[in-house]
Amino acid sequence: MYQDFLDILKHNNKLSAPDLAKVKRLQKSAMEPLPNLLMKLGFCSERDIASAMAELSQLELVEESEYTAQSPFSEDVSFRFLKENHIIGQEESDESITVVAMDPEAKFNFDSLGLATGKDIIVKVGVSSEIDKALEIQYGEGKSQFGQIVDSLDSDEIADDDIEHLKDMASEEPVIKMVNLIMQRALETRASDVHIEPFDNALIIRLRIDGVLQDIEAPPVSSVAAVISRIKIMANLNIAERRLPQDGRIKMQMLGKEIDLRVSTVPTMYGESVVIRLLDKENAVLDFTQLGFTGRNADAFIDILSRPNGIILITGPTGSGKSTSLYAALKQLNNSESKIITVEDPVEYQMDGVNQIQVKPQIGLTFATALRSIVRQDPDIIMIGEMRDLETAKIAVQSALTGHLVLSTLHTNDAASGVTRLLDMGLEEYLISSTVNGILAQRLVRKLCPSCKKPHPVSEELIEQMQLRKYKPEGEIVMYVPEGCDDCAGIGYRGRVAIIEFLKMTDPIRALVMVRAVSGDIQKLAVKEGMLTMNDDGMVKVIEGVTTLEEVMSHVSVDNISQQSQALLRARSLISAAKKKIDI
Repeated sequence: MYQDFLDILKHNNKLSAPDLAKVKRLQKSAMEPLPNLLMKLGFCSERDIASAMAELSQLELVEESEYTAQSPFSEDVSFRFLKENHIIGQEESDESITVVAMDPEAKFNFDSLGLATGKDIIVKVGVSSEIDKALEIQYGEGKSQFGQIVDSLDSDEIADDDIEHLKDMASEEPVIKMVNLIMQRALETRASDVHIEPFDNALIIRLRIDGVLQDIEAPPVSSVAAVISRIKIMANLNIAERRLPQDGRIKMQMLGKEIDLRVSTVPTMYGESVVIRLLDKENAVLDFTQLGFTGRNADAFIDILSRPNGIILITGPTGSGKSTSLYAALKQLNNSESKIITVEDPVEYQMDGVNQIQVKPQIGLTFATALRSIVRQDPDIIMIGEMRDLETAKIAVQSALTGHLVLSTLHTNDAASGVTRLLDMGLEEYLISSTVNGILAQRLVRKLCPSCKKPHPVSEELIEQMQLRKYKPEGEIVMYVPEGCDDCAGIGYRGRVAIIEFLKMTDPIRALVMVRAVSGDIQKLAVKEGMLTMNDDGMVKVIEGVTTLEEVMSHVSVDNISQQSQALLRARSLISAAKKKIDI
C-alpha cells in the first residue's frame, strides 16, 4: 500500500536509497504506520511526508492557517482517538464532515468516523504537528506542545541535584521529545544557532535566523536541569561539571538530514547557558557565486587563489562567513593533483579528499604543533582555521616561503587592517610583503525575499547625495524594500549573502607595508588601484535588488552619506522592524 508513497519520496529527493532500504527492512517488524516510522527515524520531515501523501492520494494539502477553532464532531468522537491518529475535523455540512489527516491511506479510521457520525467523511491531508496543535485549540486544552510533554515529569525531581537521578530524568521520553522539538524547529526555520538561556523565573530559547535572534516557545523553567543535561549527555559532556565551560559535538539525523551540532556551555547565575551551532552539510553552499562573490573583487580573489604559493587571508568578525568562504576555496582547489591538509578548531565540514586535523590543546595538539608536523607530510595546500598567535603565523609564513599555498583567517574589520594585525602579532614587514598575496574582508547581509520584495524609486537628491551613479551610470535607480510573505515568515528577508572587498598585494602596497603605513593609507591606495570596498559591493547589491540599504548600513560604514541621513535611514529601519514585530 505504501510502496508508491516511498517511490514519491525517493523521486522528490526526500528519501535517499540507503534510507529507503533501511525503512523497508524495519517496516516488516515495525508495529506502527510507515509515516510515523519515517518521522521517528528522522528520515523525512513532517511536511515532506504530508506533501508526498497529498501527491499520492490526489488530495488537498491543508495549511495551518486553515484550521477552525471549533470541532464539527460531537462528544461521540473521542479526543483521544483523534489525537492518536492525527485527525482533525474541519467543517460540517448536512451530508458530510471534512477532516484533515496525516495518513489518508488509513481507511479504517475514516470508516469508523463515518459510522460514529452517520455522515460521509471527506478527507484532506495535513502536517502531523499542525494537526495536533489545532486539536489542542479545538478541545480547549490550552497547553503548548512543551506544556503537554512536561506534564509527565515531576518538577521537584528535575530540580534535584542528584547526578544519577538527573541522568535518569534526561533519558526519559518527555525530555528527549522536548530537545528533539527544539532541534526540529531550528532546522525548519533554517536557524544557524540555538541559544538556551536559563534565568530566575524563565527559560528563554532563541534561534539565530539569517543572523538575527528570534524568541521561540520554550519549555517550562522546571525542566531546565533535565533539558540541559540531555543536551550534555548527547554531546558527551560531563553533566556533573557545572562550574566550568565545556565544548562538545553531536551528530544526529533529523527531518531527513544528517546534521552536526557544536555545543558550548558556560556557567551563569541561574544555571548553564547553552549555545548550539547547527551545521547542515546538505544545505551548505560552497559556491562563490551563490555566496555573493561577484564583480571585480571576486575575479581578483579567484585569480590569486590559482597561484601555487603564498598566503591568502580572509578577515571579518565572528559570524561573517569566513569559514564558509575558506571551504568554498578548498572545494575549488581540491583535485587529484593537490594534497590539502587543514588544521581546524573545530572541523566544521568534512570534505572528501582533504586531510583535516582537529586541534586538541588539552593533549598538546595546537595549531603550531600540528603545523610543524604537516609540513613534513608534503602538502601542496595548507588551511589554518585561524592565525591566533605569532608562532602559528611564523610557521604559515615559512610554509609559504617554501612553496606552499596557505589559507587562513584573521579577526579584523577590513582588508587593510589585516596587514596591521600581522604587524601587531610581531611578524616582520619583509615577511608579510613577500608572502601575503591578498586579503579578503567580508560581512553577511540578509537577502531580500524574492517572493515579496517591492521596488521603491530613489529620488535624484538621494542619488546625488550617495553618489549612486558610480554604481549605475544610466537608467532609473530603484531600491527594494522588504514586504513580508509566507515564504519568509513575514520577515521580508530569506537567506544571507556576502559583501566583500579584496586587497591585492601589489608592489606599491608592499612598499607601504615595508614602511609600516597605517591601514587607512593602505586602503586609500588599494581603492585608487581599483579595489571595491565592502560599502561599494554592498551598494551594488542594493541597486541590484539583492539586499536593502539598511542591511548594508548596519554592517559597514557608508562614507558617501551624511550622519544626518544615516540617522534618518536607521530610524526608518527601526520603525519598519517594529511594525513587523507588532504584526507578527
